[in-house]
Amino acid sequence: MPHARTTAGTYDAAYEALLTTWPRPTTASELRTPHGTTHVLHHGPEDGPPVLLLPGGGNTACSWRATAAALGATHRVHAVDLVGGPGRSRADGRPIRTAADLTAWLDALLDGLGLTSASFCGHSYGGWIALRYALTAPDRTDRLALLDPTGCFAGFHPGYLLRALPLLLRPTAARAEALLAWETGGAGHDPAVRRLDALAAELPRHRPVTGPRPTRAELAALRPPTLLLVAGGSRVHDAARIAARARAAVPGIVTESLPAATHHTLPADLPPAALSTLTRFLTG
Repeated sequence: MPHARTTAGTYDAAYEALLTTWPRPTTASELRTPHGTTHVLHHGPEDGPPVLLLPGGGNTACSWRATAAALGATHRVHAVDLVGGPGRSRADGRPIRTAADLTAWLDALLDGLGLTSASFCGHSYGGWIALRYALTAPDRTDRLALLDPTGCFAGFHPGYLLRALPLLLRPTAARAEALLAWETGGAGHDPAVRRLDALAAELPRHRPVTGPRPTRAELAALRPPTLLLVAGGSRVHDAARIAARARAAVPGIVTESLPAATHHTLPADLPPAALSTLTRFLTG
């Protein structure tokens, strides 16, 4: 039987099903920016220290469910769907084409939330966005947490790129599922998050803005306190190399390895101990 392509309705139903499992109360808002309408999930006390959660490419705000539940006891969590990516944000403004556009988008997002600054936590590509913003707008970045970030300290493992090539050439849900199954192996991976990520492969999206890794000089000048959590079982890149390079380049950075995690099990399946580490770090 031929594969039925994912429709917007099918994807939205999977998104909504995952959203119903979020901690309560969770609210949502649509924030206008020059680069489009950004869908944001909010959880936690309104007067708590603000934290923006940025997902990886192909992921959505929904993937932060466990993180929102842990941080929501003390922090005001704002989980973002990236403009141009899957989810409920809409790229109905000026296209995001450069890293400077991403900075302007996050500036507008903070303004729309009524914030002068916030802590940022980013996974994968979201980690690259968060790091670039911290380097460019340190006065608006209180603290920075990076979860197995890509494009920040080292490149992709060639074996991962080879495995991902079929998906890149002809994206399908089945190919996305196969890549996720291979990368996560026997590690626990939230099935609802995996399904949403796989379905997203067949939906139209804008090409993400990428750029060079930050230079050693840029990293040496990074001002906000920074936490790096690396997935010890990642097949996307060499986690030990990333941690070593980060420690060599960023003064005072705190690094921790999560032996049971892989790149794609994060952030949905962050271990309880890692959630405690993240909460303590963001509390300061």
